[in-house]
Amino acid sequence: MFVRQAVVRGGWSWWLVWGVGVVMPGNAATANAAEPAAAVVTTYEQDLKFLAAHTDVLELTNDFGARVAVCPQYQGRVMTSSAQGLGGRSFGWINRKFIESGAKDAVFNNYGGEDRFWLAPEGGQFAIFFAPGAKQEIANWRTPGGLNEGGFRLASGRREPFYRLTARRQFENASKTKFDIEINRVVKLLGPPHLAELLGAEATALIGDPQSSRLKMVGFATQNSITNVGPALTKEGGLLSIWTLGQFPPGPETIIVVPYKPGDDAELGPVVTSDYFGPVPAERLQVTPGAVLFRGDGHFRAKIGISPQRARPVGGSIDFANNVLTIVHYTLPGDAAEQLYLNNTWVLPQAEPYRGDAFNSYNDGPAQPGAESLGGFYELETLSPARPLATGDSLAHTHSTFHFQGELSDLQPLAKAILGVDLAEVRAAFPESK
Repeated sequence: MFVRQAVVRGGWSWWLVWGVGVVMPGNAATANAAEPAAAVVTTYEQDLKFLAAHTDVLELTNDFGARVAVCPQYQGRVMTSSAQGLGGRSFGWINRKFIESGAKDAVFNNYGGEDRFWLAPEGGQFAIFFAPGAKQEIANWRTPGGLNEGGFRLASGRREPFYRLTARRQFENASKTKFDIEINRVVKLLGPPHLAELLGAEATALIGDPQSSRLKMVGFATQNSITNVGPALTKEGGLLSIWTLGQFPPGPETIIVVPYKPGDDAELGPVVTSDYFGPVPAERLQVTPGAVLFRGDGHFRAKIGISPQRARPVGGSIDFANNVLTIVHYTLPGDAAEQLYLNNTWVLPQAEPYRGDAFNSYNDGPAQPGAESLGGFYELETLSPARPLATGDSLAHTHSTFHFQGELSDLQPLAKAILGVDLAEVRAAFPESK
């Protein structure tokens, strides 16, 4: 057993057990004294100190420089990660302005974070983001209280190499169906044993031994489940889906890449749904023969969706300015096309409330001219199918995130192996991003 106690100047400390640690809040003024108020690029250590000045932080680490920060009081979010230790680039988007304000927002406590737990559906007659009878528009949108406030309880022991977080939440949907659920969330670090299973043998061979590889990597997974502890949930009253969302720093040279299954539209439906918030111009959205390409610059509010008929269990993004390849892998059932996926569109009533997306991506921007955005970020989002839940029944969904950092020449074959795209062609699709 490996146990270590440490105290770092600035007032924050942590304990480590088998590479698992917890950082406790310190003195905010001391921790932030040397940091800019709105830093665009931060190291993991800077973000760790910032978070520890405001809330409890749990850490997962390994011997290869991977680090992951989790905040139980921020609804169990994975806030950020690093592939190169404390001094490495911080991969998660953190809403410093909101956290520093100390305010609470009844609409959305947007702390940021590269993996947060939410539930669907967002819109429609079974919406949980709109009150019963409310017109489904931005002025009436709000995060369900059970997902917006209140921390998650740490339920794992100090000797376990992961974090288990739990919560019980109650809320209702737009059809006045009441929900009473228990949430269970396990956050674990991913290493070489998980690569072949999730990303394939070819990608694993390209990455090689993490100790000597030219590519630096961090990977983590959240295993999420809900258990119905209230009355039975039925299709007629509205169901729930586990919705996992990651927020990442945007950039003028960042492009989101979502592979899809090719085929006839008449059989599989459209490749991409892109009219959530109005049309997306061609300079922001391109459909190539193998993937949907979408800008992640945080300046234009838009959302895209891939149906379970078209989805593959992976998606990601490439930041050409910083040579970072981000990959998201998620549990997509083999018979996903036959399962119930909730419709998140803001339409009331929906003709097909159980025909929705398995994968989404959101690019932040002002909802209307002159308005403020949610902070400027882009998201990679995955959803579970829904199903009726009797009292005591559970639903599960696993969402894994990987970041690879290195030379573009090393990232190119990896992107080809995992996403099926040529990075040169991805970049050429948006020539103004060069």
